[in-house]
Amino acid sequence: MKTTIAIEEVAMFLLALFGFCYLPFSWWVFPALLLAPHLSMVGYFINPKLGAILYNIVHHKALAIVIFILGFYLSSSTLQLTGIILFAHSSMDRALGYGLKYFNAFNHTHLGIIGKNK
Repeated sequence: MKTTIAIEEVAMFLLALFGFCYLPFSWWVFPALLLAPHLSMVGYFINPKLGAILYNIVHHKALAIVIFILGFYLSSSTLQLTGIILFAHSSMDRALGYGLKYFNAFNHTHLGIIGKNK
């Protein structure tokens, strides 16, 4: 099952890359911003619950889709880019086995336990 999920997430990552090609940004913008959603982990400096909440909000694909659609209707390429980056990043994370976080610990995700202490 993990392989099937990974393949599906890689396909969604490629879809985001395809969508990015239609935006008016230089090619280097995509890889430069791809890891920016990891800034949401700053909440873990306060406590695991806040960290998980911030992480899950930023890594939720529905939010990425809503931001992209909002950008489409407002003719805002910046909002469209934001949605695509969030979507691509979430897909990349899930393809690598990193899921949405539970409140108790960073390594406890909806896709299973990650890290050294599996």
